[in-house]
Amino acid sequence: MADEHPVSLAEVKELLEAEIKLRPELSNEQKVSLDHATKFAKLTLPQSKKLFKELKELDFVTDALATKIVDLLPVHPEDVRVLFAKERLILDKKQSDALITIVKKHV
Repeated sequence: MADEHPVSLAEVKELLEAEIKLRPELSNEQKVSLDHATKFAKLTLPQSKKLFKELKELDFVTDALATKIVDLLPVHPEDVRVLFAKERLILDKKQSDALITIVKKHV
């Protein structure tokens, strides 16, 4: 389990759709996860990977936060503040605006 990392909803959707091709039926948890990912993934896998990569260029964004941002696509400063509420970092307006600008390019 050394290769653990957060994955976006788009990636969950792709992984589970690939799993369907390998076996006849998914477990109940997998079915629920696929349904959720299908309903709420706002970007395709290539789009989400591109956004993730751009977000990681910001030195204050961790992998976990980048994944949350890719899934939620916050475009308002209040939404960004909520995502960073548990972090030890308090974003200034410049950082928040930079993050929102990147997200808006992908929405």
